[in-house]
Amino acid sequence: MIEAFSALAAFSAILRFALLGAGVVVALLAGADWAARTRRISPFSAIARFTRSRVDPRLAVIERQVVRAGGHPTATPWWGLVAYIVVASLVIAALDMVVGLLRDAAMASTLGAQGLIPLVVRWAFAFIRFALLIRVLSSWFPGFASSPWIRWTHGVTEWLLRPLRRVIPTIGMIDITPIVAYFILVVAEGLVISVLFPGSR
Repeated sequence: MIEAFSALAAFSAILRFALLGAGVVVALLAGADWAARTRRISPFSAIARFTRSRVDPRLAVIERQVVRAGGHPTATPWWGLVAYIVVASLVIAALDMVVGLLRDAAMASTLGAQGLIPLVVRWAFAFIRFALLIRVLSSWFPGFASSPWIRWTHGVTEWLLRPLRRVIPTIGMIDITPIVAYFILVVAEGLVISVLFPGSR
């Protein structure tokens, strides 16, 4: 079990480094594309031709959403960078969640029946957070959120997101209620575990 955790920790470190490196590349491409779109560099330069042929087609979905929300198309590269940061953060959070679940299972196995109920509570909160992550990721792909493979996440998370939307406004075209809900779940889990099972932490 220790070797498995060591392997997961190493994989997590490598993934974080890779996502950080990719983020730097995405930021550079976003800056170049923005400069080409706003004519801060010549539209006939090699950089502008590259961004039009290689970057812009991959941002078409995001650009449609920006325009639909009333934004200017020139802001699309920066929204693409925001989308990358959100997705990368969710991937890291999902990996951390898996590592945490395996760690909890290992700890519960050493406590026997006494560790079973706290484990079930932790896994219940983890399941809701997982559904929240899947719902957020699917929302970035039009039409995918209505898939039967994704629809179940609405039933699992809507009870928490609906009241938050009434009090938390969107920031531009971004709905931050899933982020708030995620942290609420983390805090609630800690409180439940510490109150009901003080010796299990």
